[in-house]
Amino acid sequence: MGKRGPVPKRSEQRRRRNKKVPKAQSAGSKPAEKSAGPAKAPKAEKHWHPVAKRWYNSLAKSGQSEFYEASDWAMAFVLAESMSRDLEEQVIGIPEKTGEPVYAKVPMKGASLSAYLKGMSVLLVSEGDRRRAELELQRTPPPDPKADEAAAIAKLDDYRKRAAG
Repeated sequence: MGKRGPVPKRSEQRRRRNKKVPKAQSAGSKPAEKSAGPAKAPKAEKHWHPVAKRWYNSLAKSGQSEFYEASDWAMAFVLAESMSRDLEEQVIGIPEKTGEPVYAKVPMKGASLSAYLKGMSVLLVSEGDRRRAELELQRTPPPDPKADEAAAIAKLDDYRKRAAG
């Protein structure tokens, strides 16, 4: 996992920007082998509760999923399956007269919620978790239409000069 304590600031918010010295590799350890690219996320189950399905699908759209391995997706799948079961109606009792189970929505237990949040933390779901693990996601700025237009005009001028000369 990452560091403990308060969430570190983003790199552009820090005063000191000293270059980090890479940690030395121990003598007995092997270098990590390269992955064959990002692991593919299994599809969400159709029967899952909408909240669990929305959370699971959001992982594939998140930037940190680029670093997920098959084992990470398997863990996310198990979390979503369990979360879905906790969010669905559950048996609250079986009356003696009918013998039929009675179903109702039950609030999620604190221990279950804690386990889900810990699993999400391990998957670096929140920005604080990513910063503690020293992983920062950068959003690419939207394309500037004025810059694109200026580049197109410059290109046209270039073509005109070549055609004329």
